[in-house]
Amino acid sequence: MQQNDNPADPFKKALAEATKVMADDPELSVTYSVDPPGQTNDSVRLPQVTRRMTREEVLLARGTADAYALRHKFHNAATYNRYAPQGQMARDLYDAMETARCEAVGAHAMPGTAGNIDAKIANEAQRRGYDQIKEASEAPLATAAGYLIRHLATGRDLPPGARNVMELWQGFIEDQAGGTLEDLEATLADQTAFAKLTRRIIEDLGYGDQLGDDPDSTDVEDQDTAEEDAQDESEPDSTGSDDNDDEDMEASPEQSQEEQQDASQASVTLDDMAEAEMGEEAEMPEGESPLEPPQPAPISDADPNYDVFQTDNDEEIMAEELAEPAELERLRAYLDQQLEPLKGAVSRLANKLQRRLQAQQNRSWEFDREEGMLDAGRLARVIANPTTPLSFKVEKDTEFRDTVVTLLLDNSGSMRGRPISIAAICADVLARTLERCQVKVEILGFTTRAWKGGLCREQWLAEGRPQQPGRLNDLRHIIYKSADAPWRRVRPNLGLMMKEGLLKENIDGEALEWAHRRMVNRPEARKILMVISDGAPVDDSTLSVNPANYLEKHLRDVIAMVEKRKAVELIAIGIGHDVTRYYDRAVTITDVEQLAGAMTEQLAALFDSDPRARAKLMGLKKAS
Repeated sequence: MQQNDNPADPFKKALAEATKVMADDPELSVTYSVDPPGQTNDSVRLPQVTRRMTREEVLLARGTADAYALRHKFHNAATYNRYAPQGQMARDLYDAMETARCEAVGAHAMPGTAGNIDAKIANEAQRRGYDQIKEASEAPLATAAGYLIRHLATGRDLPPGARNVMELWQGFIEDQAGGTLEDLEATLADQTAFAKLTRRIIEDLGYGDQLGDDPDSTDVEDQDTAEEDAQDESEPDSTGSDDNDDEDMEASPEQSQEEQQDASQASVTLDDMAEAEMGEEAEMPEGESPLEPPQPAPISDADPNYDVFQTDNDEEIMAEELAEPAELERLRAYLDQQLEPLKGAVSRLANKLQRRLQAQQNRSWEFDREEGMLDAGRLARVIANPTTPLSFKVEKDTEFRDTVVTLLLDNSGSMRGRPISIAAICADVLARTLERCQVKVEILGFTTRAWKGGLCREQWLAEGRPQQPGRLNDLRHIIYKSADAPWRRVRPNLGLMMKEGLLKENIDGEALEWAHRRMVNRPEARKILMVISDGAPVDDSTLSVNPANYLEKHLRDVIAMVEKRKAVELIAIGIGHDVTRYYDRAVTITDVEQLAGAMTEQLAALFDSDPRARAKLMGLKKAS
């Protein structure tokens, strides 16, 4: 579906324009994302507004936009940094009160913003459970101080959760800093005066040791020192000489001419020696020259020529960090509901896989050993011939007992809908199945943080669009389940794939290399990596300024590296897309409904002790 069919787009466009006007910056970049909201010097990231445009979404987006716009307009970063404390608690207090100042000044200038920001504060307080807190020790002091400053400066009542946090600390703050707070109204419009007031409040609250040096007193001392230095340079000293070196060379009455000559010669000799040493250092043989800093490591082990314009905004993140626990539970319930009809079929396949694995476990014995467990099945021959030695058996370690399996799921926008739902539920059931058989499982996902480049592309534009920049988007690599995490603890995480706006573009090569790098550091003897994807690598921002096969070539190089090193067994499943042109061991399915069967059959064959079954998998190219 095209973007202009989204009913939320007109609202998002209007809000973005209003934010720029309010911030008094027409060049301000305004984006919407499922990421936590954020702000930089030239951009703001607002909460995503879905097609449903619920009242809560709209109010939160407007409140966040107003808050960031006011901070952009009324906040000066240089002044902020000049007076910023050094200690963490003091800095949290300082930042919370500065945010409250910007919002209060904005409320006086633009009264409509106050109600919007109230909605933002209410949402934040509800998410953090502020209305449930009973003790001041459980509430953040910095947040309470910011709420109090806003309440005193605007006279507005706070939303219930925020008011609860403020009131828990209000008595303490006013007892300690009540006199200082009397100057609040007079300093609001002047950030420098307010910063000084804030530092006094922090000291009143008992965190003066975290403030660091007073920047104003430091400036006075620096100015006095500079004036003294200038005076020393301009005024002649008591000997009448303007230069200390000249004074040293000046002959004193007590020195004879001969002593002066000796001193002069000694000085020349020392100078010559210093010059000689410098010359020797300059002409030092190459082998003895100072070591140069090492060259930075290449971005990719598979292709040293693969380039990335900027990695500052790439992220490797746990799934639970991208949504609140309550939201993950809701998304997980939605996932289960969507796939209820399919769940039974997937579970039956998983149970079949489990039976095959457990059957292998039961048959895995080494017989005719000299020690171990007594082999009762061979006692008859001992009875028939007492000279026959006893036979023992030893349980053999099966291959899959010391195995880790990684499922790498394509989280691109083309997987949206049924493909990503089925991939999520298959990963869910297979992880539980393998875990029962003592096989550790890791579930990873890969996408990008933004459509069409994000912050990386913005930086590229700011630097004048240099040619051939390499990958030009911000990566997002998601850990839904680490290999050592028990499944019951991370079960809700796969619901994140249902989150609106999460699935964007796919850069497969770097994701595969990331998953491979994680696996080779694992202690297990056998490592299996299964990739599930529905298409070739695609990132519009990267491909628009690089060769058309830039990402596809890198994927091929990474696959070749993984298969050549043989530390990891690599298999792939393509959903409606022929991945056999990339991977040697691959299956292409035409219908997403076949995914569960393809995954279980491939894993079962990999664990099969029959070499013919494994050989069949090695040559398997299409699902039957």
